[in-house]
Amino acid sequence: MDYIPIAIFWGLAVIGLFGNRSLLIYLFFATMPFGSFAVFPTTMTMGLTFTPTPIVACLLFLRTFLTGRAIKFGLSALFAPRGLVLLTLFWAVAVLVTIFSPRFFAGSVIIVPMKLTRYLQSEFLEPTTQNISQIMYLTISVITVVTFARLMLDAKQQQEALKALCVGGAITIITGVLDFASHFAPLEWLLEPFRTASYALLTDVTLEGGTRRVVGLMPEASSYGALCTQLLTLLYFLRHAITDSFYRNKVVPIVAALLLLFVWLSTSSSAYVALVVFGAFAGLDFLWRAKKARRGTRAGRELELEFWTASAVAAIVFMAFIARPEIFDSIFRLFDQMVLKKTHTSSFEERSFWTLTSWQALLDTYGLGVGMGGTRASNEIVATLSNTGVLGGLLYYGFALQSMLRRAYPGDAVNVALVSGLRWSFLPGLTAGILAGTSADFGLKNAFLFGTMFAAAIVSWHNRRKSTDVAPTGTEGTRKVSA
Repeated sequence: MDYIPIAIFWGLAVIGLFGNRSLLIYLFFATMPFGSFAVFPTTMTMGLTFTPTPIVACLLFLRTFLTGRAIKFGLSALFAPRGLVLLTLFWAVAVLVTIFSPRFFAGSVIIVPMKLTRYLQSEFLEPTTQNISQIMYLTISVITVVTFARLMLDAKQQQEALKALCVGGAITIITGVLDFASHFAPLEWLLEPFRTASYALLTDVTLEGGTRRVVGLMPEASSYGALCTQLLTLLYFLRHAITDSFYRNKVVPIVAALLLLFVWLSTSSSAYVALVVFGAFAGLDFLWRAKKARRGTRAGRELELEFWTASAVAAIVFMAFIARPEIFDSIFRLFDQMVLKKTHTSSFEERSFWTLTSWQALLDTYGLGVGMGGTRASNEIVATLSNTGVLGGLLYYGFALQSMLRRAYPGDAVNVALVSGLRWSFLPGLTAGILAGTSADFGLKNAFLFGTMFAAAIVSWHNRRKSTDVAPTGTEGTRKVSA
């Protein structure tokens, strides 16, 4: 039974590799909710788990860079000063630190292993298979940035990716529905074939009061909540770049609303906080667009609809609270337990221990780091610094800042909306990572974000140069890449 999902996955992957490339783009987003599914039997991989999305990313990379022109673009992008050179340097530093630090500092630095056991929370640093797997995942993330930097130069592929994002959100909801329903009906036989990862799966956790946490097909509730929040954020901020009105006006609102519901059902405190941050930035985005939009235009009409929709929802909730306040008691209790009292839980103490130990490991290695997969933290920044060192951290966050500062030509409405949406969607994910990020790998969601922003900025200015035959000021560094 376990081999049937694996066969289906590889069948679709091969069709995408040798047939329609758009299928691989849809598979990239559609497989994100399958974080507990191993596409190779773990008995064949020495216990390592290869989840489907990184494999699809590798196949998409191979499918994209088949021609000499594409390879030339990739190399130019990776080494262009205003391109991806900071990311290239970050990867190189991470590889060097991972090769040398676990051996040089072996037995002298205390770390929290990536593979935790019930009886072992810390140990001395030494080379492990986690060094290999984590550097592989980081490498896949880097090549995914380059892949989307190339793919998103094409307007058609750009729109396919945005539609695929909707499909990924819908499948995330479906897996959540199945997991939620399995608490009341015998549906485990549908879920178990996709829960084949070798690491610990916390799929049956009940909170105080009898609330069951929804995990979908992710390893645990916090990772499922984080995925729902990430997809919700991307869909909300990128919807203005979708040219298909059916997807923009019908599909996105429905999928986003259901993702919001499943963020709540995940009962993940980090997802709740990221949701608050998302709400704050959504408000800032609304005010920013309201300042620029003209009454009577499409943007103006969308703003009016959003305002009245939000006002109607707020009014309904307020009236329900006035009429029947007791129906909100369970919500308040859950929020109190998962957020307000979080600092008094054993989980909070354990995660704080991870972060403090990893920070001390950074200091004990004189800022050089312990290598990818060398230690586990519960904070993305500490994880990046402790795994790749101070230099690696500066390079990565320097690249992230450079990406956020990219801009599109103001006359290109679609790419302006795309770049703006990607910029707005980065910070809620960063917040969730600061609260619960355990790895220095920035992940495939951010890889899509960085690559797409790079491509959108380039193609926007390139189109302007073609129409005016005048290069825009300050874009000289991208001329070689866009050739």
